Amino acid sequence: MARLTKKQKEALAKIEKGRVYSLDEASALVKEITNTKFDASVDLAVRLGVDPRKANQMVRGVVSLPHGTGKDMKVLALVTPDKEAEAKEAGADYVGLDEYLDKIKSGWTDVDVIITMPSVMGKLGPLGRVLGPRGLMPNPKTGTVTMDVAKAVTEVKAGKIDFKVDKTGIVHAAIGKASFSADKIAGNANELLTTLMKLKPTTAKGVYVKSIFISSTMSPSIAVDPKIG
Repeated sequence: MARLTKKQKEALAKIEKGRVYSLDEASALVKEITNTKFDASVDLAVRLGVDPRKANQMVRGVVSLPHGTGKDMKVLALVTPDKEAEAKEAGADYVGLDEYLDKIKSGWTDVDVIITMPSVMGKLGPLGRVLGPRGLMPNPKTGTVTMDVAKAVTEVKAGKIDFKVDKTGIVHAAIGKASFSADKIAGNANELLTTLMKLKPTTAKGVYVKSIFISSTMSPSIAVDPKIG
């Protein structure tokens, strides 16, 4: 087992063992225990009482974080020529079609989000093995397959993220940066949690939100009171 560094020990010492913090307390504490030289990402992990193997208990959705992600999201718009100007004006970093499909086939995936149109999805099918594992395959449910390309690009740039429960029943999402104020971290976290509550499957029985943990890159995690909403 790797030894803890002095900074890691100091961070752990600030977290009360066995204590469950309020969202506001945890948002302030995660800033306090973050000691990276770079602007660390702040992440939320929510364990849900669902069985992701059942289609009617799959929790997936999108949320627009009120204070953004703190990250400059690189957006690729795979669109037909008549939509290129619209995508560029909205702020897409890469705009085009066949040339980018060829680049992806060659292994290029240096983007955070891909937005496309319904008529283009047929061309993306063969690239599923490249895009799927990286979470880059556009999906109508997350608003990344749409005719309103400009709106989709603008929303992603402003802080819209998509999330999906993993096979262990946990939703992981980056909700900001350690440089954010505690209020902004809590605001973004609350928006995600509120959205998750709205998406509770009718077939899910028992406790829906089992546990919530907040952490930053390389920091210990902090238990957050799961009694929300």
